[in-house]
Amino acid sequence: MTSIARPALRPRILAGEILFGLFADLDSAVSAEICGRAGYDWIVLDLEHGASTETDLLGLLHAVETTPASAIVRPQSAERLRIGRALDLGAAGIMIPQSQSADEVAASVRYLHYPPKGVRGVALRTRGAELGAVGHGDVGRVNERIVGIVQIESPGAVRDARAIAAIDGVDVLFVGPADLSHSLGVPGQFQGDTYLDALRAVVTAAESHGKAAGILVYDTGVVARHLEMGFRFVGIGADGAFVADAARRALAAVRPT
Repeated sequence: MTSIARPALRPRILAGEILFGLFADLDSAVSAEICGRAGYDWIVLDLEHGASTETDLLGLLHAVETTPASAIVRPQSAERLRIGRALDLGAAGIMIPQSQSADEVAASVRYLHYPPKGVRGVALRTRGAELGAVGHGDVGRVNERIVGIVQIESPGAVRDARAIAAIDGVDVLFVGPADLSHSLGVPGQFQGDTYLDALRAVVTAAESHGKAAGILVYDTGVVARHLEMGFRFVGIGADGAFVADAARRALAAVRPT
């Protein structure tokens, strides 16, 4: 099955469009394709916490590319080769995990782009460079379409949120609620003032530089509240969670109490 035409994701982000996605953590190309066909704008192929590895990534990218969704990769870490491999295989963008400061983000974002904007290795025969269709004079076009997402998961990242948002190549400041709440010392207290103040700081920082604020939530009932706060790039769960929830509901519906 061939890939299909889809609107480029980065211009939609920077235009302030509300975009919904999910995380694919089951290491299943079929699951990723099902989710993409459901109508999500983006799917994160999760190599940090999901079951997939780089060995599985090409098949997952192929699966998502048969759908209207854009494929984002969250690598195991923000190392140059981890990011470069995902982009060379054809990822539309990278979600950079566990950045602690603006200085760390500035270093990592350079791995997303070819020189002179960044330090991504130039190999134009890769899928990320359209298998040789991109010439040396066209690498700037590739740079402009790569989506850069930085996870905000620590007090340091919240403190530096404005500086992170100011970095060229950062398009989304994406809150990881579990890590952020634990690192703030309020694990799982998603309605507490400490956590909510951090969310507001991230949204304000993103908006001040024309970037998007993003977040992952597992309860669709709270999505409207986060949209009201200003979040525009919203993940509403993961395929593994969907399977687990549906399996529990189906069994509960038939098992005698």
